Amino acid sequence: MRSAAVRAGILAAVLALAGVVWVRTSSGSPLAAGTVVRVVDGDTVIVRGAGGRTEDIRLIGIDTPETVDPRKPVGCFGPEASAYAKHLLTGRTVVLRYDRELRDRYGRFLAYVWLEGHGGGFVNARLVELGYARAYPFPPNTAHEALFAALERRAAIRGRGLWAACG
Repeated sequence: MRSAAVRAGILAAVLALAGVVWVRTSSGSPLAAGTVVRVVDGDTVIVRGAGGRTEDIRLIGIDTPETVDPRKPVGCFGPEASAYAKHLLTGRTVVLRYDRELRDRYGRFLAYVWLEGHGGGFVNARLVELGYARAYPFPPNTAHEALFAALERRAAIRGRGLWAACG
């Protein structure tokens, strides 16, 4: 007998292959903070907020190479970006800040993410700075566009992460 998680994963894969988008949304307001309970890939996480509510969060302003879309091949440096995000974020408390749009077309909240506590920092910026992500301006959510562009240029010049690995 298969577990519920395995059945849900199989169903999601079948729907994705069929071209159906399965969106998990809530009617709640955006989370202000929470604990990262799962890293989906380098730029998408699941956060549990107060009261146990979980939400999909897409880090805005950046894009990491693909690792989970069944319609696309795994991108160069995608597994490394995903592994770094898992190392950095899993189980950590994060603070979420939003820009002009709250959700993307898949129902995920769009947020800038900061780590709380010792060794904290601006996660979206760190991923670009270390070469795990590219700057990805997506109007109207562009509050940190100039910062991300500058960090991307610096990472490319220094040959960090995907800039060294992916030519």
